[in-house]
Amino acid sequence: MLLIADSGSTKTHWCLVNNGVVVKEIFTKGINPFYQSETEIKYEIEHFLMPELSGIELSGISFYGAGCAFPEKKAIVCNAIGSCFKDLAIEVHSDLLAAARALFGKSEGIACILGTGSNSCFYDGNVIVDNISPLGFILGDEGSGAVLSRKFVSDCLKNQLSDDIKKSFFEKYELTPADILENVYKKPFPNRYLAGFTPFLRENIDNPAIYNIVYSGFVDFFKRNVMQYNYKNYQTGIIGSVGFHFKDQLLSAALECGVQVGNVDQSPMSGLIKYHVEN
Repeated sequence: MLLIADSGSTKTHWCLVNNGVVVKEIFTKGINPFYQSETEIKYEIEHFLMPELSGIELSGISFYGAGCAFPEKKAIVCNAIGSCFKDLAIEVHSDLLAAARALFGKSEGIACILGTGSNSCFYDGNVIVDNISPLGFILGDEGSGAVLSRKFVSDCLKNQLSDDIKKSFFEKYELTPADILENVYKKPFPNRYLAGFTPFLRENIDNPAIYNIVYSGFVDFFKRNVMQYNYKNYQTGIIGSVGFHFKDQLLSAALECGVQVGNVDQSPMSGLIKYHVEN
């Protein structure tokens, strides 16, 4: 049986597949070698994944993850998995290749991720041939949950939003400004922390200020990323919870930018399963 993993900064979706049929799904915390050491990743796998696979014989593991675009980062994840699963064929690829394979299979297109972070690439049906660096949530990641929420939280703290929205936000999450600053500047995974406020944006999307944050964030994503490729000649596909849950605003922003958007899926897993069965 093949174990396929789709990992973002927030969660990892493990899918046990036998002849194209999903046997079991497992969810653990996100794995990202930019933020975690080999030891920390190994701990997560040993304590939260392996107990769920007791007695199951694996034929291989195909892991797709955030932060796995660079050889040295791939090695961290591969070594951590390999130390837990001895003598097993292990592949580690970027989450961007997961999106490309899931969206386009063996066809060409512009594949994008809009989740906790954001990314994009031009995919030739085999490999990623061009990629605008996402740069992370401080310098880039336009349109991502972390960046949309960062803008929203900043507007809250700088009194750029109505009193009722600010009151509702602080009460819902039982927060003070000091709590937010502590989590963003002193604790690990500030991107994951900020992205956790995305559901509040979705619940209040009819508020004009929040709508503008989301809509303008997507326009920035298309202009600063997708439109640097030969975007008029190819379809753009999008994977990720943020793109999926804000699909109306996403498609409106794409229309303004002249970008042809095809599939918008929450997860790449079904497309990845199809890809691995066919290839």
